[in-house]
Amino acid sequence: MFSHVFVGVTDFARAKAFYDPLMGLIGARQRFSDLSRPWAGWESSPGLRPLFIIGSPINGEPATAGNGAMVAFQVPTRDQVDAAYALALGSGGRDEGAPGLRPEYHAHYYGAYFRDLDGNKLCVVCHAPEADGCGALLQG
Repeated sequence: MFSHVFVGVTDFARAKAFYDPLMGLIGARQRFSDLSRPWAGWESSPGLRPLFIIGSPINGEPATAGNGAMVAFQVPTRDQVDAAYALALGSGGRDEGAPGLRPEYHAHYYGAYFRDLDGNKLCVVCHAPEADGCGALLQG
């Protein structure tokens, strides 16, 4: 359904330093980075799309965070949700909701919410049932 999501940033180098480890943690691979534009994109796995892209707005106006706008990244385990949240906050991101179950969405929705350095709201979510002690998803 989605080709790509583009998030505007005000300081590309600072934003890239925030997103590089976060994208690595969730399993997205950098597809391109161009300082002259500036922009960078990470691709999903498997496949080339959808892409998540950060960069300066093409119209030359300042980047601003959208009120009510959010990008949610899906990961296979709740441990990755916890790790992504900790990484984001440790890198200067702002808390918008600690990791935990959100049963109002569905029984297994486990998500965390935070804002990047420019105020863009992000979510990392796992839709799978709780993992067993070995980290493998429970079957059934």
